Amino acid sequence: MSTNNISSTKNPKGTFSNYLGLGLALVGILILLMVPTILTQYYVYLLATVFTTALLASSLNLVLGYGGLLHLHHGVFFGVGAYTVAIVMTKTSWPFAVAVLLAPLVAALIALVIGWFCVRLRGLYFGMLTLALGQLVWAIVYRWNALTNGDNGIHAIPVPEFLSSINSVYYTTLVGLVISLIILHVISKSPFGLTLLATRDNPVRSESVGINVKRHRLIAFVIAGFFAGIAGVLFVLVERSVAPSLLFWNKSAEILIMCLMGGLTVFMGPTLGAGILVLLSMVVGLYTEYWLLVLGLLLLTLVLFLPQGILGFFMESYGKRRSMRGED
Repeated sequence: MSTNNISSTKNPKGTFSNYLGLGLALVGILILLMVPTILTQYYVYLLATVFTTALLASSLNLVLGYGGLLHLHHGVFFGVGAYTVAIVMTKTSWPFAVAVLLAPLVAALIALVIGWFCVRLRGLYFGMLTLALGQLVWAIVYRWNALTNGDNGIHAIPVPEFLSSINSVYYTTLVGLVISLIILHVISKSPFGLTLLATRDNPVRSESVGINVKRHRLIAFVIAGFFAGIAGVLFVLVERSVAPSLLFWNKSAEILIMCLMGGLTVFMGPTLGAGILVLLSMVVGLYTEYWLLVLGLLLLTLVLFLPQGILGFFMESYGKRRSMRGED
């Protein structure tokens, strides 16, 4: 049998898998596009919240999953992005487009400042410093009444007329999530993303071959802050209000749990984790006020039985089955 014939006998399985994945993705997008015509306004709002949270969790995973950095206060950049939009729209006469452009840039700037200090540390020390500096930003927002309204927050944030309905907000958050995920995926597969993985797996060896580990980690930190700022913009579109609680440490803890739930080693893991956690919190909240207890039990179950996360578990099982078929 010729080489061409051999290669042609091996390609169909891979080609079928690629077409199947593409087909499922297209079907999923079509279903999401039809949601506002099928479900009630409440569920449309709920899914818009899921999209916003999914983007936030995915941005954290660039630092946590691909960079291997224990980032404990990623929510601060989310809050900074949301507050930037709120302040621009209520304190100035600038158009909404300026607020949208400024929000991720301000969030990235804060990430640059915090990251500049933090990347000099590793492990738990890195995480504790991110937590401390994040809480410092929260304290500034909480106390600066003249600019942020303090603990009262900012409400009734004006948005353009074409974003006044929940359906238009739904499609905007969906498009924002899809575009951001595509960009993050390209970054993760780029030479920078692969180098970031190398710094995660073996930082000492990476430094020995000439890789500037601190610089790569700082860049990843800033990129994650930028996309968290975009998530903050989407949050304002959905909620039309902001409060200091967005920047408090427990918000960051929820994001961290989303990443762990879905799987840190799988790109779409945080998206799945965000969807599960948001929907579960809404359902559980209808029947009991002890959501944190349920969350704790869920986290304990994940750590004990699914340390690789839900999607990570299925991807690992699928990989083992494929390898077994290959051996057969």
